[in-house]
Amino acid sequence: MRPISPSARRGAWSAEGTALTIVTILLVVFGLVMSFSASFVDAAASGDAFRVFRRQATWALVGGIVFVVAAKLPHRWWRPLSLPMLVASIVGLGLVLVPSIGVMQYGAQRWIGIGSVTVQPSEAAKLAVLLWLAHAYERRRPADGTVHDLANLLVPALPVLGVVGLLVMLQPDLGTTILLAGIVGAVLWIEGLPGRMVAWFALGGVVLITLLTVVAPYRMLRITGWLSPETAPLDGGFQLLQSRYALGSGGVFGLGLGESRGKWHFIPNPDSDFIFAIIGEELGLLGALCVLVLFTALLGLGLRVAYRVPDAFGRTVAFAITAWIVGQALVNIGTVTGLLPITGVTLPLVSVGGSSLLVTLAALGILASLARDVPARRPGARQQQTHRGGRS
Repeated sequence: MRPISPSARRGAWSAEGTALTIVTILLVVFGLVMSFSASFVDAAASGDAFRVFRRQATWALVGGIVFVVAAKLPHRWWRPLSLPMLVASIVGLGLVLVPSIGVMQYGAQRWIGIGSVTVQPSEAAKLAVLLWLAHAYERRRPADGTVHDLANLLVPALPVLGVVGLLVMLQPDLGTTILLAGIVGAVLWIEGLPGRMVAWFALGGVVLITLLTVVAPYRMLRITGWLSPETAPLDGGFQLLQSRYALGSGGVFGLGLGESRGKWHFIPNPDSDFIFAIIGEELGLLGALCVLVLFTALLGLGLRVAYRVPDAFGRTVAFAITAWIVGQALVNIGTVTGLLPITGVTLPLVSVGGSSLLVTLAALGILASLARDVPARRPGARQQQTHRGGRS
């Protein structure tokens, strides 16, 4: 990592923080426009064409306030809050499984109904696990600044991943479980787990996912539909084929905003899991590339903050948040385009989903707060090289 300046002071919006805020606003506004377009048909059938858009806009407003608050708070304030957040997430994941409390949608019980609002605890669990692990490693960090030993690395991570992952799998939600494992893997890697061990854990994860797929017929149907969608155009391959038709019909410039044919009950979940297909159909290759450019910018900014933030806890949080959000975007785009099997993972900041939008904006607010702590460059100034755990 970049040398750390002991004299770095918390300041106003840095260039990285300003750019990160702009990219976040662009993605949220773009998501609101596309969520209205993608949800219009189903919402109109229910009697209120603006129902989904109005709900998503409300979540965006609340999420925007959370982003600003998180960006203004010193990032170390999240250390004492991480354990209560983790406990609350685990309790929420347990309540989801209670039949009288959990809400069943799309064959899974992943939501808790609070009046007319539904919340998804697994979204909050992503951020809670990330923050608590970073806090736990900071507390255990060797005094001499060396990296953690293997036992110190694995003991906090694997039990937490086991408990949270099991509760999420019971919903069932394999896609979110994979994302949680990826977040934990990112934290472990930046805290010093050797790359070869990360590769072995990844291989073990692939074997476990394969076993979970084989024992669940509906997951096996998704795999066969992914590998050969043409053989089951009305069954396992239906979603992927319709997604490809939409992307292909968009061409370079698209059919025009609001002109998608796929959202007329051809593409399942057009406003959430498959919103990228609607983007490609209505805005064409140029619109799809704009989304990729924005997430690429988010990746570059997040890594730049992680590279220059002046403490090991902040470095771990910045890297893991960046890996989580950009990684989730890549998984969603990969499933929509057919590069990956369908997992039910949404496109961050763009897809409809209040819990996802709120938690993602909170995470990006923390990243913006970290950007404020990045030392300002001074011409000709050289910073003292120090290592405070994690990778350098």
